[in-house]
Amino acid sequence: MKKLKFIAGALLAIAVVSISAGCNKGANSVNSVNSTNSTSAAPPKPDLLTTCPVTGDALGSMGAPYVIVYQGQEVKFCCASCTNDFFKDPEKYMKIIRAADKTARE
Repeated sequence: MKKLKFIAGALLAIAVVSISAGCNKGANSVNSVNSTNSTSAAPPKPDLLTTCPVTGDALGSMGAPYVIVYQGQEVKFCCASCTNDFFKDPEKYMKIIRAADKTARE
C-alpha cells in the first residue's frame, strides 16, 4: 500500500511540474505584439519607459515584458493582465510613456 501511495504521489508531482512548465514556456519566452489601433505601416515608436505604466513595476520583473502597439506607439507591460487596465483609460498611460520619452530625449 505504501508503494502504491508513493507511485501515485510521484506521478501527480510529475504531472504538476509538466503542466507548470508548459504554461510558463509560452508566457515568458516570446514577447507578444498586438497591432491595436495602428494604422501605419511604419515601425512603431519605441517605448522608452523602463517600468510598467500600469503597476510601476520594473519591466522584466515578471518575465519577458508583454508588448503591444497602440496607435503607432510600442507599449511595454510587466504582464499581459495589465493591458486590461490600460484599455480602460489608454490616454492616462500614454501620458506616462510620452513623459518618459521626453525625459530621455533631454
